[in-house]
Amino acid sequence: MQLKPLAKGRFNQRWEQDYPLIERVIMECVTETKALKKGVHLMTQGQAFSSLVFVKQGRVSLGHTARNGRCFQLGTMNCDSQLFGEMEFFTQYRCQLDIIANEPLEIAIISGDKLQLSLTQHPQLALFFASAMAIDYQDTVDIFTRRMLYPISYNIAFDLYHQHLNDLPVDGFTKRYLEAERFATTDRVYRRAIKNLEELGLIEREKDSIRIFNLNALKAFVEQGE
Repeated sequence: MQLKPLAKGRFNQRWEQDYPLIERVIMECVTETKALKKGVHLMTQGQAFSSLVFVKQGRVSLGHTARNGRCFQLGTMNCDSQLFGEMEFFTQYRCQLDIIANEPLEIAIISGDKLQLSLTQHPQLALFFASAMAIDYQDTVDIFTRRMLYPISYNIAFDLYHQHLNDLPVDGFTKRYLEAERFATTDRVYRRAIKNLEELGLIEREKDSIRIFNLNALKAFVEQGE
């Protein structure tokens, strides 16, 4: 979740008003900072984690690997004062995702015990956590349900259109096999879906990317929901 106030939600004005307190209390819970190289895990799926991780700036990727070896990539994120591990902090569940540095970055470790004490001393902070986690929850559920209920080609078209609008909570990858995993499918099925969208005249493949060929047609395809 993002530490900075978001311009949405029922309590966004209160969030902005209390932000100096929120930032100060969270930063007082930092116990150490670390410099991570590209490819290093911030958090690891299945790990019991008693702390939270704060990333001021830098790109990370988020993914899950099932027991059968299949991978689902939620996507990549350009962090802007981002907190990770807040769900595990409240539930004491093990990490559900691998969170990996996509570039060298610096992280701060936030003590779960210190944060717990701070929340009892400043109970209004719970409102901030509830708001931020609810927004992240609904964004994530929206991604998961769309992946499950719509064909691959529709999901790719939806993603491309909303990339154009710049309103997605997470971004994609440059590597094709990771993009396939982001849509919970194989590289072969992903290529076939791309070809289908190309034959419909919606997109155009370039060497290392996909370009929208007909924005109005792509928008109509997405709004039709097929």
